[in-house]
Amino acid sequence: MNWYTAIVLALFLGLLVYAERDLPDSSDPSSPARTHVAPRYVEQSYADTRTPNVVTSVLADYRGYDTLGETVVILTAGLAVILILPRNRRRR
Repeated sequence: MNWYTAIVLALFLGLLVYAERDLPDSSDPSSPARTHVAPRYVEQSYADTRTPNVVTSVLADYRGYDTLGETVVILTAGLAVILILPRNRRRR
C-alpha cells in the first residue's frame, strides 16, 4: 500500500469517527428511533397494513423496496460466486 492510499484511508477513518460522535447513544431512551419510529410501528402497523405480525409489516410493507434491494444484492453476490468458482468436469 502506498502512502497516498494510507493518508486517504486515515482521513476517511477520521471523518467516520467525527460523524459517529454526533449520533445519539444506542441506549438513550429519548433517541428519535425509540420515541417516534418504534412506537408508531408497534401501535399502528395493523391499522396501516392489515398484517398481524409487526416484523412482517415492517419488512414487507413499510420497507418493501429496501428489502427487495437487499435481496437483489444477495442474489447478485451468490451468482457471482457461482460464476467465479471453478467447476469440476469429468474427463472422458
